[in-house]
Amino acid sequence: MGKALIIGCGGVASVAINKCVQNSEVFEEICIASRTKSKCDALKEKLDGGKTKITTAQVDANNVDELIALIEEVKPDIVMNLALPYQDLTIMDACLATKTNYLDTANYEPEDTAKFEYKWQWEYKERFEKAGITALLGSGFDPGVTGVFSAYALKHYFDEIESIDILDCNGGDHGYPFATNFNPEINIREVSANGRYWENGEWIETKPMEIKRVYNFDEVGEKDMYLLYHEELESLAKNIPGLKRIRFFMTFGQSYLTHLKALENVGMTSIEPIEFEGKQIIPLQFLKAVLPDPATLGPRTKGKTNIGCIFKGKKDGVEKTYYVYNVCDHEECYREVGSQAVSYTTGVPAMIGAMMMMTGKWNKPGVFNIEEFDPDPFMDALNKWGLPWKENFNPVMVDSEPVAEKEPELVK
Repeated sequence: MGKALIIGCGGVASVAINKCVQNSEVFEEICIASRTKSKCDALKEKLDGGKTKITTAQVDANNVDELIALIEEVKPDIVMNLALPYQDLTIMDACLATKTNYLDTANYEPEDTAKFEYKWQWEYKERFEKAGITALLGSGFDPGVTGVFSAYALKHYFDEIESIDILDCNGGDHGYPFATNFNPEINIREVSANGRYWENGEWIETKPMEIKRVYNFDEVGEKDMYLLYHEELESLAKNIPGLKRIRFFMTFGQSYLTHLKALENVGMTSIEPIEFEGKQIIPLQFLKAVLPDPATLGPRTKGKTNIGCIFKGKKDGVEKTYYVYNVCDHEECYREVGSQAVSYTTGVPAMIGAMMMMTGKWNKPGVFNIEEFDPDPFMDALNKWGLPWKENFNPVMVDSEPVAEKEPELVK
């Protein structure tokens, strides 16, 4: 069917590459490119021998000229950006220059500012339209599958959706006192930032971990979860018509929160450069270097994840609720692809999104979030490729009371 250039060779990329090789009818060729070519070569050696032809390359994803040269050499049908979100824009620039389709799993954030939003990538819309190519933003799980779930709910079960609660539960245990299940730098920036949610046309800001709820997750059990800001809130608030409120909750254990607070208190989560032995270092990047690599957590992690969306709205004038979610087993993921479930739940949708584009099911010039396409073929593919979903038409709602106990702060 075609060729994909996959930039990145970490935990998520490894899962996506495994899945591309499983799906050789679509992915006839893949090129794996990273700053560290030896990692790409090791993965190629592990996966070689099937129908998919695998090549490797070295590239600095911060360098547009290097990216352009690689794309012109490989001539892929799509570039799958599974590197860091700091590199979204350089890779999009290279795709524009070469008129090549683009996909990522997380929106751009500047490396020197703990802020992530879609505005930088949405500004590429007209240029991608003129070039006749497609950029698919956020083809992971959250963002990604959560957007597909929302489009599916609106298409099949609601005339209008009033509220969405996205619940991300990781019930896994890796045995370390403190470790992150995906890139530590991105993870810690995300959870230590102020929370935000959308209600009645306004962004309402909260302090980090200020809002806590307890929820009983299918196949996992009762967990504490906390309101965070997550990027799909911005795109879903824009793309789901009539939405009055959308929130995002993620579960954390007490040990994780205690360690994180201590690290914050001593300045280890800061992204401000400091002088150390004559060199400028960023504390959070140093912390990343000493924490366990998420890609090594697979053989240690037991338990399950449960990620999904609870909707409230109306159909034919009648109020209704609906919950759609996926349960993923860490140990089963490791047996299949050598990864824990957090990387698996992001890597599988990355492959599916690329498949949607390469097979022409999702194909229109411009820059789009995942919920702007027909959800049905993607939902079918989730069941086929390892992330089967479940439905509950009478779910327990997150709460029936106001979100915050004190007057919230509106964010313009």
